[in-house]
Amino acid sequence: MTAPVATGTVDAAPARRSRRLPVRAPDALVVAGYFALAVLLTVGQWGRPGRLFHQAGDQVLFEWMLARAARAVTRLENPLYSAELNAPDGVNLMANTSVLGLGVPLTPVTLLFGSQAAFLVAVVCCLAGTATAWYALLRRRLVDSRAAAAVGGLFCGFAPGMVAQAGAHLHMAAQFLVPVILALVFHPDPRRVWRHGTLLGLLVAYQVFLGEEVLVFLVLAAGTFALAYAAADRGAARRLAPALLGRLAVGVAVSLPLLAYPLWFQFFGPGHYRGMPFHAYGYQLDAASFTASARQTVLGDDHLPGLLAPNPTEENSFFGPGLLVLAVVIAIWLWRRPLVRALAVCGLFFALLSLGEQVRLDGTPTGIPGPYRLVAGLPLLDHAVPARFPLVCVPVLGVLLALSLDRLRPEAVAGARGDGMTGAWAGGVPVRLLWGGAVAAALLPLIPTPIRTVPAWPVPAFVAEGGWRAHVPPGRTLVPVPPVTGAGISPAMLWSARTGLAFPAPGGYFIGPRAADDPAARWGAPDRPTAELLRRVAETGEVPVITDEHRRQAVEDLRHWRAALVVQGGLHHGHPVRRTVDALIGPGREVAGAHVWDVRPLVD
Repeated sequence: MTAPVATGTVDAAPARRSRRLPVRAPDALVVAGYFALAVLLTVGQWGRPGRLFHQAGDQVLFEWMLARAARAVTRLENPLYSAELNAPDGVNLMANTSVLGLGVPLTPVTLLFGSQAAFLVAVVCCLAGTATAWYALLRRRLVDSRAAAAVGGLFCGFAPGMVAQAGAHLHMAAQFLVPVILALVFHPDPRRVWRHGTLLGLLVAYQVFLGEEVLVFLVLAAGTFALAYAAADRGAARRLAPALLGRLAVGVAVSLPLLAYPLWFQFFGPGHYRGMPFHAYGYQLDAASFTASARQTVLGDDHLPGLLAPNPTEENSFFGPGLLVLAVVIAIWLWRRPLVRALAVCGLFFALLSLGEQVRLDGTPTGIPGPYRLVAGLPLLDHAVPARFPLVCVPVLGVLLALSLDRLRPEAVAGARGDGMTGAWAGGVPVRLLWGGAVAAALLPLIPTPIRTVPAWPVPAFVAEGGWRAHVPPGRTLVPVPPVTGAGISPAMLWSARTGLAFPAPGGYFIGPRAADDPAARWGAPDRPTAELLRRVAETGEVPVITDEHRRQAVEDLRHWRAALVVQGGLHHGHPVRRTVDALIGPGREVAGAHVWDVRPLVD
């Protein structure tokens, strides 16, 4: 989910390529094309509040986070913690994917148009912004051809893995700072160490509030690339190391004071947890996935990717049948360049890590140990999801494509004999057309299709229009049915996000501690018996026999949640759930598209 390259440091005329280039109309057209494509990919949801992207629970989570950021800005509340979810205990937002780096600047959009619009704008900005940032870096540092930079940026921003992540994981898709950070780390100018280091520290701090996982991958990838480059060109490494280390030292000195309190809050503040609620090593990719087509491409289908990736959002290695062959050809062709050798080493290393602790091929374990087992126990890497390592390969491939296409310029071809190219290969138009056609043939199967959507139950008018306000006094909560407290889709979060966090609610989709005295991580809050009972009815449609013990427990749970109202909106098994709640706490009534139970007489 990050990128590992972007240096252009000493590789071929750094002074010329690092100059500041004016923005011209063709550059603006390239960027406009990126944004138009990103809008097209999200077309299934614009103006359709009853639709969510296919990983609906993740979209609900990020809509809620964007709404919470807007509330923190307008009310000057602590952005690292919220009591509006998981009542009465609250949620440590810094320990979850709060994407404050998106939510804060998108506050005007959230306030004016709602959380769904803010989420879609965030998706568009993540995809198009990442492509634009890579285009700018390629154009200024690595290639002279605008077309080559445009293709490289297009792939970096819209590769199958990026599109898969964007529909669900904003913190993974927000990679537009990655090329900028890399450009500062590997800047070819040994001067201005303090200036570049200061900017680096500020950007790293900002990236923490976009996505810490991307930053971890970036550090690992940049380190791997730097070591590989140093091995390929020791003289350049010795010459550039002092300035590079100086920039890093200044960057650390700037970022640490900015991040000290947020990171303390994340690891030691209210609602902190230890570990992860899942085993990261279980999320690995099949070796066959690297040549397969992802679901959301023109050649994709739903069957094969489901066998080769842990879920639809982790199709990060689906580069299609031709691109990897092309990458091997490029690496051999341009192997003399230290940049290309370092890129090849970096990409191969992270591709191998994605295979997990045991390599699988076409859905079958091979018994071959995967390289991931060598690093799985290391700090930070023990929490890294192996299936996301191929996101590092995305910019590797994008840069290699751009470098190869840049060699098709007439002036580059004229000097190709210096690279050992002779005869027709160095000469002319037919070969240039042949290579351009090969690149097109490899990339056309990867053309993304609009992100798939699924229907969602609308927010009941009773909630959306504020009819609940007369019944929920300050300090009390509105409890949706079923009150989800695990990893399921939470109506509480959707209703809360779409109403601007108008009311506190129990449960929710987040990571928190198992108990006040047990910081081990789990999805959501510990289940209450009534929540488990109602969720089981919602899933099966079977009404259980309700006893006095069930009724007593229901009142106890409602008191724990500080409930004033219980509200049921649309559900697939709505009638059985309603009968169960009636049996637990007495009959409710229909109000503005919802079934409502006023439980204040029971709880008070």
